[in-house]
Amino acid sequence: MKKLEQYAMNPQNDHYEQAISREIPLYSREYDIRSPFNRDYTRIIFSQSYRRLRNKTQVFFSVDNDHVCTRNEHVNLVESISYTIGQALGLNTELTRAIAMGHDLGHAPFGHGGEMIIRHLCQKCGLPPFWHERHGLRLVDDIETMENDEHHLLNLDLTYAVRDGIISHCGEMRQKIIKPRSEAIDLRTYQSPGEFEPYTYEGCVVKMSDKIAYLARDIEDALQLHIITQEQVDGLKDELNQIAPVFSSINNGTVVNYFINDVINNSSSEGIALSDKAYAIMHKIMDFNYANIYIIKRVQVHTKYVELIINSIYDFLADYRDADDLLEALKKDEGNYPKLIGVYLRFLNKCALIEGHPRHHRCDNKIVYDMAHDEHAFDQSIIDFIAGMTDSFLQQAFNELLTF
Repeated sequence: MKKLEQYAMNPQNDHYEQAISREIPLYSREYDIRSPFNRDYTRIIFSQSYRRLRNKTQVFFSVDNDHVCTRNEHVNLVESISYTIGQALGLNTELTRAIAMGHDLGHAPFGHGGEMIIRHLCQKCGLPPFWHERHGLRLVDDIETMENDEHHLLNLDLTYAVRDGIISHCGEMRQKIIKPRSEAIDLRTYQSPGEFEPYTYEGCVVKMSDKIAYLARDIEDALQLHIITQEQVDGLKDELNQIAPVFSSINNGTVVNYFINDVINNSSSEGIALSDKAYAIMHKIMDFNYANIYIIKRVQVHTKYVELIINSIYDFLADYRDADDLLEALKKDEGNYPKLIGVYLRFLNKCALIEGHPRHHRCDNKIVYDMAHDEHAFDQSIIDFIAGMTDSFLQQAFNELLTF
């Protein structure tokens, strides 16, 4: 038996029925051979939110370099790492795959800089704080849809374990071990990133893999873009080898391999864990990345540019607040702003209830924005719309505002 096989989220696990539960029962086909977690995996990768990840920033933005990591590639790296760890430990790799592919669906355009700007907008509008893990849960629970066999739109209705893995995946590594919590909770009660640990060992594996995936990948990208030098990376290597003499070079392959093996060797029923040396090495790399990559002046300048774009689009759409008929006012101006207003109209038609405008008969998904009875619904719809944009669409929409 593999090390954690008895704790895998399989049918023999005492928590399995809770893990596969859905808020709304999911339709099934007569000959569907997929497990509940495999169904979640395919529902995620078929979603529009997943497709948009290929044009969302991971760390570096607006680069004319096809080999710089995007949010989509990061998600694939996390899936690969978590699969390798999960398989070696005897865990349910269908569950790690589904969580990994969905864990970053809630990211805003332009990465963490865009997230910070949207958080400030939420504060200004009196809305709950925006952070990508909670927005990811809202997205898969309420906003994202897909067609059923009759072409009706339904929400994704993912299992509890996958939803939990999405909202529980982040938070800083304050300890070298991630131990799953024993109780199922209402996931909408989360108030901050990392407030609770994941419900499953598989969720803990994805949370650990998320950290492993970006450490050296961001260094490789920074080297390609001449943001850091090879001499700086060699200096980091020398510092790491003083902790544990294991690195002949610092690149994605060597770093990922080191951490995967360390996690496999040190994990137990107590949780998914790193050795003391690996934990120290992880934080040494994180410190290097923050000092030399994440908070440099070029990033700060670009964040101000993104702030201008996001705030301009919010202000433009918010001006329709006092329209006697919101949809008609938007339709009147759609010809001048076909990209921005046209897509926003489709978003409202799918997710909003607007007085005097019955929903389309194909929309069997949740009503997210009740414009007649919720004073915050309009602002929330604009912010959610912006948060779902890709980097490129956000810039195109902004350029549309500048064009006469």
